[in-house]
Amino acid sequence: MTLMHESTGRADSTRNPTGHSGVAGAAHGEEEPPELARERVNRRWSETLQETRVAQTGVQILFGFLLSVAFTPLFRDLDVFDRVVYTVTVVLGASATAALIAPVSIHRFLSGQRMKDDLVNTASRLMVCGMVLLALTISGTLLLILRVVVPGLLAELLVGSVMLWFAVCWYGLPLWLRRRSGGRPRGPGRPRS
Repeated sequence: MTLMHESTGRADSTRNPTGHSGVAGAAHGEEEPPELARERVNRRWSETLQETRVAQTGVQILFGFLLSVAFTPLFRDLDVFDRVVYTVTVVLGASATAALIAPVSIHRFLSGQRMKDDLVNTASRLMVCGMVLLALTISGTLLLILRVVVPGLLAELLVGSVMLWFAVCWYGLPLWLRRRSGGRPRGPGRPRS
């Protein structure tokens, strides 16, 4: 059966209507046909958009919360250190928002210019930058909240512990997985990256 592949518009006889590889393909232990360059960049762009949607929602909620803090009665009672932490945190939140929304703006300006490879690579870098800025924003927000709730050094220790956990989950684990799978060939059951 020949189908038109949605991302490339070319005839594709290796896939059946269920979206799986050809009948004799992966179902019988044979390796999937390699992804074409255009298919890969379209898949990577789609994945980037999904990741951006998740990150944007989080950063926008957090940023909205931060903006509202300045209008609360307790804000006037903050000492100088807490006001500096607040200011830096708001700037970090705004920067994270810009970095995480930038791929959408860039796509809008470059749509139809046949620059999707560049767009995907730039969006990926912006996402990493935005995630670092988001982690720092979360750190500042936690510090502000915990300095009000718990006494003294305990707030800083809790923030440090949470940020260490973020570093492990967001950066350490992906880097470890990348290094661990570095030399192994991709088999039929292994997803494409």
